[in-house]
Amino acid sequence: MNILLWHVHGSWTTAFVQGKHHYAVPVTQDRGPLGRGRARTWDWPSTIEEVSLAALPDVDADLAILQRPEELRLVPPGMPKVYVEHNTPRGDVPATRHPLADRDDVVIVHVTHFNALFWDCGGTRTAVIEHGIVEPRARYTGELERLAIVTNEPVRRGRVTGTDLFARFAAAAPLDVFGMGVAALASDRIAVFDDPPQAAMHAALARRRAYLHLCRWTSLGLSLIEAMTIGVPVVALATTEAVEAVPHGAGVLSTDIGFLVDAALWLIESPEEARRLGAAGRAAARRRYGLDRFLADWDHLLEDELCASR
Repeated sequence: MNILLWHVHGSWTTAFVQGKHHYAVPVTQDRGPLGRGRARTWDWPSTIEEVSLAALPDVDADLAILQRPEELRLVPPGMPKVYVEHNTPRGDVPATRHPLADRDDVVIVHVTHFNALFWDCGGTRTAVIEHGIVEPRARYTGELERLAIVTNEPVRRGRVTGTDLFARFAAAAPLDVFGMGVAALASDRIAVFDDPPQAAMHAALARRRAYLHLCRWTSLGLSLIEAMTIGVPVVALATTEAVEAVPHGAGVLSTDIGFLVDAALWLIESPEEARRLGAAGRAAARRRYGLDRFLADWDHLLEDELCASR
């Protein structure tokens, strides 16, 4: 199958393009939001072809994968469409209508059951395909008595990413923050690593004693799953899909920040317990978020949808 796909979320796209298909990825000269082209910090296969926005009307694609409403106007007329909803709703959450609600020309695919529960999609057909990841090569060592966070734009996003909580954990142990737009967080207790290549970041995470997931309101950060798969023990807010991703015994979850700070300190002081918890988390993540299951789920939906449209 030939698939038109925008590069929006790097880790998700990295998993998706491991499938058996060919992928056309729009690119612009400035590699802006509507034309990022091939990834530069992830390892993508040779089955991905960059295509200019001007060439989209003539692109040889059987189906388009959309991830933002503004992509709708760029899809050639008549091409079957699947919309991937990565995000939790914002605003008046219990009553939030999806921008593609009540349409009969698209399928909305939620990446978590939490998202499917909270978005009001009206009469639009929906499905849930949970995340899958390319398993990181790094393996947990945890020799550094430091805590790690992976997040993008934490200063701008503030309370959404739990940025206001960072200092409380940094008081318990030095904190390392990886991601885009993290430079302004640097302090005596917080070290920052701005937009590192994925493999280098995984290797760095593996050396930290524990991983923090402090997002109050997020779909499900793939970095959390990646950290678990590496074997890093996780301390997380018991919010949104984290309560499903981190089952009992595979990490420490709570909405009590004091309890979570104590848990982080416990892992810093107890390397063997950290290793035990991380091993349980790795087993749980590999069972639920394996790449083979993810690609099989997508193949099933795409083949059904393409056949239905024809």
